[in-house]
Amino acid sequence: MPPAETSAARQPPRPSDSYVQSFARGLAVIRSFSADAPQQTLSEVAARTGLTRAGARRILLTLHTLGYVHSDGKLFRLAPRILDLGFAYLSAMPTWNLAEPVMEALAAEVSESTSSAVLDGTDVVYVLRVSTRKIMRIGLGAGSRLPAYCTSMGRVLLAAQPEPQARTILHASPLVAHTPRTITDIDVLMAEVAQARTQGWALVDQELEEGLISMAAPIIGRQGQTLAAINVSGQANRTDADTMRARILPALRRAAQEISGLLAGR
Repeated sequence: MPPAETSAARQPPRPSDSYVQSFARGLAVIRSFSADAPQQTLSEVAARTGLTRAGARRILLTLHTLGYVHSDGKLFRLAPRILDLGFAYLSAMPTWNLAEPVMEALAAEVSESTSSAVLDGTDVVYVLRVSTRKIMRIGLGAGSRLPAYCTSMGRVLLAAQPEPQARTILHASPLVAHTPRTITDIDVLMAEVAQARTQGWALVDQELEEGLISMAAPIIGRQGQTLAAINVSGQANRTDADTMRARILPALRRAAQEISGLLAGR
């Protein structure tokens, strides 16, 4: 059974002096747009957010007035200006300016794609990606989210959490078997997280998607805290687990250490 605090953590925030409900509803409307729903009618937005049609309409018209949403009178879609919200995060974090050339060199050295991500709830959120070829069915870029429990960067980032917090995050995760190899048992996942913590890296072999293998290492800040994770991902039929450990791991760890050193001013 999940720990008691998990069920409480899943409860939606209650309005209070420190909680602006209208702002939260506006964010919910923005998040309702996705690759599966790039354009929506007013009714569809209301249904996906749980808002009334009148409430959804007010928010959509506000976003339209501010330039964050386009509309042809029937269908609504996000406007390019919405990217300003994401770029504000990236521009405020000099990490990624320092990391990008190192990641480009890593991708060139190993001839595989490399990414960086941070932990957000039960997901990893991609903040930077250098792609050498398309290896997944879904496209990945800054802002993409993947479940932490079945990704190499997710396990590295979970390993940076205190054990009780890592377990709480796993209990809150929808543990879906994406492939026959996906680990969904929490005790086994905790053992994988503990191993990542001990060895300083994680390897996930075809747990998120058939044919996809990835390896990740932590990016460490000045105070010794894990700020993010960096990975190398490839096709398992070309780069198997043994090859990952022998050929990719040394280059990955050097890149992670170099980025960590740049952040620490070394």
